[in-house]
Amino acid sequence: MRSHYCGQATADLLDQEVKLAGWVHRRRDHGGVIFIDLRDREGLVQVVIAPEQQLAFANAESVRSEFVVQVVGKVRHRPAGTTNPNLHNGDIEIAASELTILNRSEPLPFPIDDTYHEIGEETRLHYRYLDIRRPEMLSRLKTRAKIAHYLRHYLDTHGFIDVETPVLTRATPEGARDYLVPSRTRPGHFFALPQSPQQFKQLLMMAGMDRYYQIVRCFRDEDLRADRQPEFTQLDIETSFLNEHEIQAIMEEMIRGLFKEIVDVELPNPFPRMPYAEAMRRFGSDKPDLRIPLELVDIADLMRGVDFKVFAEAANDPNSRVAALRVPGGAALSRKEIDDYTQYVSIFGARGLAYIKINAEGKEGLQSPILKFLPETVVNQVLERTQAKVGDIIFFGADKATTVNEALGALRLKVGQDRGLVEAGWRILWVVDFPMFEKGEGRIFACHHPFTSPKAETVEEFLQHDPLQVLARAYDMVLNGSEIGGGSVRINSSDMQKAVFRLLNISDEEAEEKFGHLLTAMKLGCPPHGGIAFGLDRLVMLMTGASSIRDVIAFPKTQTASCPLMDAPSTVEPEQLIELGIRVVKTKE
Repeated sequence: MRSHYCGQATADLLDQEVKLAGWVHRRRDHGGVIFIDLRDREGLVQVVIAPEQQLAFANAESVRSEFVVQVVGKVRHRPAGTTNPNLHNGDIEIAASELTILNRSEPLPFPIDDTYHEIGEETRLHYRYLDIRRPEMLSRLKTRAKIAHYLRHYLDTHGFIDVETPVLTRATPEGARDYLVPSRTRPGHFFALPQSPQQFKQLLMMAGMDRYYQIVRCFRDEDLRADRQPEFTQLDIETSFLNEHEIQAIMEEMIRGLFKEIVDVELPNPFPRMPYAEAMRRFGSDKPDLRIPLELVDIADLMRGVDFKVFAEAANDPNSRVAALRVPGGAALSRKEIDDYTQYVSIFGARGLAYIKINAEGKEGLQSPILKFLPETVVNQVLERTQAKVGDIIFFGADKATTVNEALGALRLKVGQDRGLVEAGWRILWVVDFPMFEKGEGRIFACHHPFTSPKAETVEEFLQHDPLQVLARAYDMVLNGSEIGGGSVRINSSDMQKAVFRLLNISDEEAEEKFGHLLTAMKLGCPPHGGIAFGLDRLVMLMTGASSIRDVIAFPKTQTASCPLMDAPSTVEPEQLIELGIRVVKTKE
């Protein structure tokens, strides 16, 4: 059907006959000569059909965009002055002697060319096979393949073994909701699709595999965002006999090499490290975007004696926080813009957004509804601590620490983007020293997962501390404000694992029922081990400049976890449900 891809037809093949096949990207009729831009996955080439080639010319006259055609012709230089510098083979063209129409195309629901067109996402996903033909989408998927190839090659050459783990497994009590699969052979019982291969990869370490990896599909039944999907792909990695610093060093080398190979970017060596507590204090987030030069500043000590109740109460509550965010040039913000930001932070639980504008030097140059509640000395101390200058604005947050962090952390990102403060380039770091547990709904939860090792040598040392003060041997790799990888050193002692389960309100009986296989393996020669998992979709999204992971997945789901292309999820025949012992119960909207 063809001798070369379209993109392979270059000046190296001058005067040679080639046979090409692909889609008509564009057709132009210039004074009796027909020009066709022929496209396939490797690129585009210009084909010229002269009237002397009667059959080819007659066929060319009837072709339209996205017809599938085959062309036979000779490679020749384009005439002087007609080269296309935007194509790597823009100096040549194919003088066609034959053109065969392999298949026709009806008019498309949206154009496929090099020009940007505003196309609704629902339409794009419904006709995803057309959407992928667009050069932008095709380029992203090809880059994704190159990224996966590089990662596989790196791990293969560093002693890691690619092992597949089961897709049908057991429901887990922690984390997001599972996707459940009913068992026909055991009525009333269900498999779960894995949220991650966590337990299996730990069991592989106990089996002596030593270094494992897998590019694996994972599933979570959770509400979606631009960087979330119900099914997603991660690069899963586990090692034995390495501590967290050694694991991080290997992963750094891999990511540095990846960025150099794919986007020709030099990342720092070593990556900076930031404790979790510092990240939350300075940026209100455990995945800080260091490209934005704005930081949160604690001012609780200045507010403990003020008459402004909102500030004073939070300042005197050990579980609360009073923080300020200075925005250079922010005094130019209009009242409407400030109101919009107030509405924005309310999404994160903030009950308001206090501010002070510094319009000019001196007390008279300050503008704020809260100035009447604050002594002049306190205001001056706030200005000094935040290093505010004329033309700036200071936003304030006063509430529970989690609320302040979420609200001001999100405001920092939004203001930074709105005001053009995001610096160019790549800012990567490790966030380390995470808390082992967090409190919520009357009990404590594991911050990462219940198999993460605490920073304690023995169970006795672990239990003598307040659980909320215990640090975990966990680490996240953060790039431009997105977590691209997270991991930890794991627990390898059954006694320590049971102690953690008890703190998480998992009794010994429940632990034996749900994790007995893991606890038994820990008693039978379990090596020290740890690992990490990278979100491949998110990594590709960042490296290709896409705004959503849906743009780097061939057939993604929508924000409502549905597939317009296949019309999934769908109903099934009653016979199938009867066979599975399932009855569908109708619920009110």
